Amino acid sequence: MVKHIILWKLKDGYSEEEALKIKNGIKEGLEGLKGQIPGLLDIRVHTLGLASSNMDLMLDSAFESEEALKVYANHPAHVAVADGKVRPYTMTRSCMDFEE
Repeated sequence: MVKHIILWKLKDGYSEEEALKIKNGIKEGLEGLKGQIPGLLDIRVHTLGLASSNMDLMLDSAFESEEALKVYANHPAHVAVADGKVRPYTMTRSCMDFEE
């Protein structure tokens, strides 16, 4: 199994209400991919970090294989969510992929 972990920081200037709406949209969009992409085993987005956090969101996803992760990265449903709900609102992205 391959884990794909992403941390994002939202762009500056959003009100608390705007940030919450953006984070919920990202969560809904990404978690909605479950069952749509071959090899995607699990996908969860965490939006409520503790005060000690320095990032705003975390994607925790699992794939059958590294090849399945590559399919996900280029799948039209994922690209649509990334381009429509994630990239316009985030300024920092950190990623770690690993086998478990």
